[in-house]
Amino acid sequence: MHAEIIAIGDELTSGERLDTNTQWLSQRLGELGIRTLYHSTVGDDLAANVRVFREALDRSDIIVCTGGLGPTADDLTRQGIADAIGVELELDEESLARIRSMFARRKREMPERNTIQAMFPVGSRAILNPHGTAPGIDIRHERTGRAPCRLFALPGVPAEMREMWEQTVSPALQVMTGGRRVIRHFQIKCFGVGESDLEQMLPDVIARGRQPSVGITVHKATITLRITAEAENAAACIEAMQPTIATIRDCLGTLIFGEENEELQHAVVKLLRARSQTLATLEWGSGGLLADWLSEADSSSEVFRGGIVVRTAASLAATIGERELGGVAIEEHKVIGRLASHARQQFGTDFGLALGAFPSDRATDDDPGEVHFAIATRDEVCSKSVPFSGHPDILKERATKQALNFLRLLLPPSV
Repeated sequence: MHAEIIAIGDELTSGERLDTNTQWLSQRLGELGIRTLYHSTVGDDLAANVRVFREALDRSDIIVCTGGLGPTADDLTRQGIADAIGVELELDEESLARIRSMFARRKREMPERNTIQAMFPVGSRAILNPHGTAPGIDIRHERTGRAPCRLFALPGVPAEMREMWEQTVSPALQVMTGGRRVIRHFQIKCFGVGESDLEQMLPDVIARGRQPSVGITVHKATITLRITAEAENAAACIEAMQPTIATIRDCLGTLIFGEENEELQHAVVKLLRARSQTLATLEWGSGGLLADWLSEADSSSEVFRGGIVVRTAASLAATIGERELGGVAIEEHKVIGRLASHARQQFGTDFGLALGAFPSDRATDDDPGEVHFAIATRDEVCSKSVPFSGHPDILKERATKQALNFLRLLLPPSV
């Protein structure tokens, strides 16, 4: 049994709005042990809707669609479903009464146009929408020589869609599947090498057809290993993943910094908190990205005490109390170390972390320049330089992550 998710609306096909409903529904279907094979997105065009629904009804066992259930002329989902199946729309008086009652509670008169929201394809059932005027649609489509297809249509408003899923659609699907199997995922986060290098370190783990399966994705230099297991219940899935998780940890060692939704800043804050130590930053070129990430990861301000953000050499010299930087180029280790020490002293912290400056716009692919970072403690200063190369869209984020990772690797876990 496999599923298809259809997202409907010009705001999605035009790129004006990000489709988060499909992602959320795919995750929920997976938790029920239902694999999603297709994602479809279609605009507010009746003929296009009908084609997409007909294809989905033919190739998928379960369809969940979102959007297009409003009262306006461009809300075409109910008509698209009816035309695809070959039935008429009919008025459901109970749904109409519920919609009128909702308007009355809000002390508003229901526009006549909202009557369309109580029209349903013949043979379908209404899905209760507790907090909106758009009820959902639940219809079973018979197919010759095959099991029927079950289609659920839900509103595009995420809050309404999720509530209706939890109250109605999820329980119905659990009955359909008999609660036989579930799918669970676990993510391991890595940083410090390229995707192909990391994959070579795990050749058998990434192999296709392996169970549990392991997928690999990269986002702005962070590599995520996604382990997927299918079993009769969540506990069995987790148990099945453990040997694979152990193998990955043994092979990758300190390349692994976290799991699930953790990012490098969370790993650094966790390590410092365990050691009851504090951190301050000074950054030039990253626009405060380092301070922003650390602030988000340490909302209580127990660890990250503050940061200094500068944009020019002149503002940097003024910040550290010097008219000039002694003729030493800002890019040299000696200077970046002084900046880290200044941040630590300014905020009275255990560590000072400095990042910058970034190479100028005159840098070329053949000579990209370097970005520097340094860590200062009461007793010593450690610095490092890395090439400032790669795709322009990720340079700032990757350099900031490299600075955080440099600190992470200098912080052994608290015993």
